[in-house]
Amino acid sequence: MPNRYFLIFTSLLIILIAAGCKKDSAPTQTQEAAHIEKSPKRGLAYDLTHAADLEALKAGISWWYNWYFRTNAEADYYDKYQMEFIPMLWGGNRADDFTQMRNFILAHPEINYLLVLNEPNLTDQANQTPAQAALEWLKYEQVISELAALQRTVYLVGPAMNWGTMTGYADPIVWLDDFYAAYKSANAGREPKIDYLAFHWYDYGLEAQLDRLKKYGKKIWITEMANWNAQIDSYQKQIQQMQDMVAICESRDDVFRYAWFIGRGAENKYSNLFNSDPGELNNLGTLYVNLPYSK
Repeated sequence: MPNRYFLIFTSLLIILIAAGCKKDSAPTQTQEAAHIEKSPKRGLAYDLTHAADLEALKAGISWWYNWYFRTNAEADYYDKYQMEFIPMLWGGNRADDFTQMRNFILAHPEINYLLVLNEPNLTDQANQTPAQAALEWLKYEQVISELAALQRTVYLVGPAMNWGTMTGYADPIVWLDDFYAAYKSANAGREPKIDYLAFHWYDYGLEAQLDRLKKYGKKIWITEMANWNAQIDSYQKQIQQMQDMVAICESRDDVFRYAWFIGRGAENKYSNLFNSDPGELNNLGTLYVNLPYSK
């Protein structure tokens, strides 16, 4: 029969070992950070910099951009908030911008997309004729090729079309048709590399406009959307428009991603998602984060 003290010692040892195993098997803080279930399509067109804003959006927003090729948000936004920042070359960029953008992408392995050429048929935006844009497009293709040579696959998203102010090119379809023609004429019949087509919409009739874009055979990023029609004169009316527009985007296979415009700065258009204080969503913002999505 074993010694009484030996049995006590053995029992204590078993208890300590069990406690140690339990401690070692407990999940770390990093392990506890579960994947957030949310729409992979839903994004925001806004310069997010405050951690409180990112925290408020993380439950429903998967990506954002700020019309620039880098962000001032805190460095761990992707891991902490599970939101992608997508860089943009706005149009008419300097060579140094291309270099800095490429370095930013190389430093952020989660980035898979590059937005380019913001509203070229608006004279107060990128302001490029189809022929001018066809020349600039070669620069975008070159930077994608350079990244590929460095073992980074990045997809080209653009041009971001809207109804415009350029003479003869108010209709984005007219501009796009001439852009394709100008590019093919200058490049031995080859079509421009467009992985996804970008589009903006600020009125009723989103579904009909998306149907007009089917002719190009591309998945669509709606990189700005809200309803700024004069009839939308309250947040309550904008809420109904948001519900309708998001439902269209979530239900259509040809809409790859979409971004609401804007976080702050459009008070008289009733499309802000935030109040003035960091992290404080208004009713429209709370709705956007929580609207249902297609799985």
